[in-house]
Amino acid sequence: MKKIDMLTPIGILIGISMVVFGVISSGGMSGFLAFIDVPSILIVLGGVFGTLCVSFPLKQLKNMGRVGKQAFQSKEINVEEIVGTFVHLSEKARREGLLSLEAELEQIDDSFVKKGILLAIDGVEPEMIRELLEAEIAAVEERHTRGRSMFEKAGDYAPAWGMIGTLVGLVLMLMLKSLNTPSSLGPNMAIALLTTFYGALLSNLFFQPIAAKLAGKTEHELFVKEVIIEGVIGLQAGQKSRFVQAKLKVFAPVEKRKLEEKREHVREA
Repeated sequence: MKKIDMLTPIGILIGISMVVFGVISSGGMSGFLAFIDVPSILIVLGGVFGTLCVSFPLKQLKNMGRVGKQAFQSKEINVEEIVGTFVHLSEKARREGLLSLEAELEQIDDSFVKKGILLAIDGVEPEMIRELLEAEIAAVEERHTRGRSMFEKAGDYAPAWGMIGTLVGLVLMLMLKSLNTPSSLGPNMAIALLTTFYGALLSNLFFQPIAAKLAGKTEHELFVKEVIIEGVIGLQAGQKSRFVQAKLKVFAPVEKRKLEEKREHVREA
């Protein structure tokens, strides 16, 4: 079940709050209002969107919102639960045979686990099972990489468009205003530089961090799928539940493995 990943909005809020605090503490509310310039924002956002349209097909761009949404969601994938599931399935398979696992499929929500178990039930060779499941992992990784690349590219483009907006503002300032009114040079230059500020802020607080969060989620998902493959291979080979448990436990976090070992020592004592 997916939940809200609170760290993403909290992190963005903290970053924005620090910028606002720095501006207000130095220049008050008037200083804060001076940092708001709609044309500069439109130059950066419009420029980034335009370059994304050139860089990616429409079908992929339509999914950008859905892909970005994943950074704000947390799908709990507990490796310990997966280990427990395969230990249970291996015990039943050794008692009643692989065909008995069909009754367990209705209680399993993960489609990847279901596919692996069905392949094992159908008697597919272990090498073929691994090949098929790893092909699916490669497809998932490729799909996630393509989705994440939109945010990575937006993070690269935003500072560049901030600089472009600044250059436009400087040219207009020098050609139309500052030559006749030198006293306006400072304020007008500050406005021109705002596009660079917006580009850097969007890149380093929004686009690049979201890309990094998506990359971390992909890495964890692929890791879990590798655990599942080992569990399916163990089922197909008819390995004992204790062997399956010992093999899959190496994928658990070190801290949890140490805690489990301490519990086992206590039980043995």
